Amino acid sequence: MNFIYPGFLFALSAISIPIIIHLFNFRRFKKVFFTNVRFLQEIKQDTKSRSHLKHLLILIARILAVSFLVLAFAQPYRASKNIAALKERNKISVYIDNSFSMDAVGKNGSLIEEAKKKAREIARHYQPSDQFQLLTNDFEARHQRLVNREEMLNLIDDVQPSSSVRRLSEVILRQHAALNSNGADNNSARLLFEISDFQKSTADIDELKNDSATDISLVALASQKVNNLYIDSCWLSSPVVQLNAANELTVIIKNNSTSAAENIPVKLLINGTQRALASVNIPEYGSIETKLNFSINEPGWQSAVISITDYPVTFDDNYFFSFDVRNNLHVLAINGTAPSHYLNALFSNDSLFNYKNASENQVDYSSLGSNQLIVLNGIKSISTGLAQELKKFADKGGSLVVFPAGDMDISTYQSFLQSCGTNYYSSLNTNKDKVNKLTNEHLLFKDVFETKRGGLPENLDLPVAEKYFPITKSTRSKEEVLMQMNGGSAFFTSTGVGRGKIYLSAVPLDETFSNFVKHALFVPVMLRIALISGRTVQHSYVIGRETEIEFSDTTLSGDNVFHLINKKENFDIIPESKMADGKTFIAVHDQLKKAGNYDLVANNKTDAAFAFNYDRKESDLRAYTNDELNSEIEKAKLQHISTLNPESKDLSYTLSREKEGVRLWKWCVLLALLFLACEVALIKFMKG
Repeated sequence: MNFIYPGFLFALSAISIPIIIHLFNFRRFKKVFFTNVRFLQEIKQDTKSRSHLKHLLILIARILAVSFLVLAFAQPYRASKNIAALKERNKISVYIDNSFSMDAVGKNGSLIEEAKKKAREIARHYQPSDQFQLLTNDFEARHQRLVNREEMLNLIDDVQPSSSVRRLSEVILRQHAALNSNGADNNSARLLFEISDFQKSTADIDELKNDSATDISLVALASQKVNNLYIDSCWLSSPVVQLNAANELTVIIKNNSTSAAENIPVKLLINGTQRALASVNIPEYGSIETKLNFSINEPGWQSAVISITDYPVTFDDNYFFSFDVRNNLHVLAINGTAPSHYLNALFSNDSLFNYKNASENQVDYSSLGSNQLIVLNGIKSISTGLAQELKKFADKGGSLVVFPAGDMDISTYQSFLQSCGTNYYSSLNTNKDKVNKLTNEHLLFKDVFETKRGGLPENLDLPVAEKYFPITKSTRSKEEVLMQMNGGSAFFTSTGVGRGKIYLSAVPLDETFSNFVKHALFVPVMLRIALISGRTVQHSYVIGRETEIEFSDTTLSGDNVFHLINKKENFDIIPESKMADGKTFIAVHDQLKKAGNYDLVANNKTDAAFAFNYDRKESDLRAYTNDELNSEIEKAKLQHISTLNPESKDLSYTLSREKEGVRLWKWCVLLALLFLACEVALIKFMKG
């Protein structure tokens, strides 16, 4: 048994008062005259025995009444087995899950309001002298300090729904950091309360660790059965959206409910104008992939949104994304001798490409960065200056395709390629070989072959190499072999360099080396390389997940700064920006809270368009019940974590029983009154 106020136990010395009264109770005897005294001795003995018993019972009743009265002031309680006893000053941290899923409705109204009510009950249950900390998904700096009870109640009132999503393990680590901010305190009990709906997607119970110095209580709030239909993700079928051409968008929509969704309209809006519409049926707890076709007739950055209509959970009914449509792509061929008529035929007659030829001795280094793709065609020797500029070009996001010369200076090629961290050429191999393997899942070969399962057609005629330059593997290289020959040598490879790519061909653009230039694969491979070349921006970002966004090599002039703007929401901030290794990064930190399309403006022009979406972890509303939480806790063998009954109307009573144990002071008062009543009854009714 434990006592909240053990100091009152000194009052047990008051037991001596009824004992003293009993020992020194001098009674006045009354004379009684008897006519016959034959039985005097017998009566005297009987009266003395009964009087002694009565006085003894009265003494015991008084002692017990005083004892239980003192115990009532000391407030005894029977502590729970897994819970440490409260101390004079306690540190209490309360986490309120304010994510979007807490907007759902429970038995007593909105879950977020119910969570705030429970948090107030917890705060009021403890002493004003205790220290409190409030935590929400926003991880605000003001919530990282300990406050008194009155400040705690004010902070609870300010809690609002947020787009931020946190795992339970993250929350508990943050609480530990706050409680330890003032150093270890052995005179304080550390109590953590987690009030949430405990979605299965975020409640990572198995990641929690035992901590004997901290008691953690989970308060699970259950929502009514809520169905939710949401847009999970989308992507463009082609990495480059072409102007005035048919483009395809793939959308995944999920149904997190017990009933099927039928005839759900799916809309695509680009720059505020509807461009596509579809209708879908989705089975219960299933998903569907649908295609939307659209065309763009104006170049530049495009802000798009996919929309569905669903109730009552609406935060995930819109999915925002952005993309850039270019007038044309700049392709430069640097030729060792004469320009290749194969490249000329491929790029010169297509309006999408701005194609130019340049001799290796007449290259304008300052203009290399304006191209998306550079093709090295038959250069015998790569000079040091050209090597440096080509590496810089690839680092900034450009694509480089290397077709070596038949009589190339291998040492200069090796020097250049090794400086880029790629594989390099070795001496000419005159043995004939044939391509027998393609990495057909690579973007270069996507939709090139008409097969049902996406594999290669049977008896496919692939390029033949009469002679070739083997590509030697480097330990530093992260090469991807796109075409491989029978002997195991690579025929065509791709390697990431900085933000760009370097593609190596084992053969020149020469029919005497290979039939690749006349093969059907040559056109789609070169076109795809050109289409996916150049700077790219991720189509969408998740709010709160990306700390830094890399977007371009834009430089600012004078006093100009970047602005992130959403005109529809009257939103305009100056994000943190920095340059590193020729790359530009911006960071929005916690400044951005609302999903939507945002323009990045610099030097009075739109440099990029970004789209931000809410975390889809919140869209899966499946959550742990109280019994399931207990099962998970037992499975993880977490000894200092328990659950509190969320159905209790008064959480203070639940805390008294489950956190502090069973309080016994009321029973002490009742027993004190009972023994006082026994004393009165003994005095009044017992003879003696």
